[in-house]
Amino acid sequence: MKYFFLTVICTIILGCNSTESENDSIDYKVKNEQEITAYINAKNLDAQRSDSGLYYVINSEGSGEQPNPSSNVTVAYKGTFLNGTVFDESTSNGISFNLNQVIKGWTEGITYFKEGGSGLLLVPAHLAYGTNNYRGIPGGSVLIFEITLISVN
Repeated sequence: MKYFFLTVICTIILGCNSTESENDSIDYKVKNEQEITAYINAKNLDAQRSDSGLYYVINSEGSGEQPNPSSNVTVAYKGTFLNGTVFDESTSNGISFNLNQVIKGWTEGITYFKEGGSGLLLVPAHLAYGTNNYRGIPGGSVLIFEITLISVN
C-alpha cells in the first residue's frame, strides 16, 4: 500500500513540474504571421510590415507632432480579435498613457502616426501578451487595433 501512495505522489510531483504547456508548444510567430496575412488579404488592406512583425495600415498619417517610443500620448482606439469581436474600446476622447508602459505593438506602432493620424495596428502575440491569457484575451492571440492619435502630450 505504501508503494501505491509513493507512486501517486511521484506522479503528482512529476506532473506539476512539467514546464511545457499546450500554448508553449505552438510557434505563434509563424501562426500569427499566417493569420495576419490571411486577414490582410481577405480585407484587401494596404498594410506595411515592420522588422518586428508588426503590421500597420495608415489611413491618415496626420499632420501634427509624431511621438517617439517614450512619448506620452492620447489615443482613441478599438481593440478586436481577427473574428471582429471587440475586447476593449476607449471613448472618442481617448485615453492618455506613456508609450513605454503599454504592449510592444503599441510602443512601436503608435510612432508611425502623427497627431490626427488614424489607422490599424495588427499586433502578433509576441508584441502583445505572448502565450499568456490576459483579461479575457487568450494567449497567442493576434490583436487588431483601430487607432486615432489624438495628441502627443
